[in-house]
Amino acid sequence: MRMKDKVVLITGGAAGIGKATALRFSQEGAKVIICDVNEDVGHATVRELGVDAAFYKVNVANRQEVQKWIDDVVAKYTRIDVLVNNAGILRDSQLIKFKEGQLAGQMAEADFDLVISVNLKGVFNCTQAVAPVMAKQGGGVILNATSVVGLDGNFGQTNYVATKSGVIGMTKVWSRELGKFGIRVNAVAPGFTATEMVTAMPGKVLDGMKSRTPLGRLGEPRDIANAYLFLASDEASFITGETLRVDGGIVVGT
Repeated sequence: MRMKDKVVLITGGAAGIGKATALRFSQEGAKVIICDVNEDVGHATVRELGVDAAFYKVNVANRQEVQKWIDDVVAKYTRIDVLVNNAGILRDSQLIKFKEGQLAGQMAEADFDLVISVNLKGVFNCTQAVAPVMAKQGGGVILNATSVVGLDGNFGQTNYVATKSGVIGMTKVWSRELGKFGIRVNAVAPGFTATEMVTAMPGKVLDGMKSRTPLGRLGEPRDIANAYLFLASDEASFITGETLRVDGGIVVGT
């Protein structure tokens, strides 16, 4: 019960790594409040979490929605102990596609802007809304979802990599700015992880992911959740500004 009675917020908490993280913190005694844009799945996840859980429909890219969420949580629970900035999306495409000497395609500006708005600005919005609450109460923990591709780069992911690299940078800045308030800020960088989205891929693609991972398997969402739990706990009380790879030893990219 390492998180007994702690108030934990998880963005994108309805499914995948977010859901696994919500379940893991709940098992350790936390009061878990998740947000997501998928209302049906969000309510289903809260039913699994039990009585000390709540769901809010929130688009993290919308600052007004985020602030309303945080204000409501503080009114009901009086404090926020942990924020897990997990929400994220993919819109993969190459920067340009060149064929027979001619431009044949490129990443759409709308896809670049959308990924930035959710994966990067969403983290900014939620952290800026939560930080004053934590500062007033004398401490807290902020955990940001990055990715191994934010460290190594990856083919066809200009927008996604830009956000995940940016999250690492913001994590370092915030650990310096917020440390004096007793707020720790860290990031977790998952490798290939067996979320619903990944396991739906063709078997040949999954085999390729496994073969590129030295431990020979995909990560489980619970593996990532355990990393968040450790970084949120008192066992990590002198760790801040770090990015923890949870990737089975993989190095992405060519």
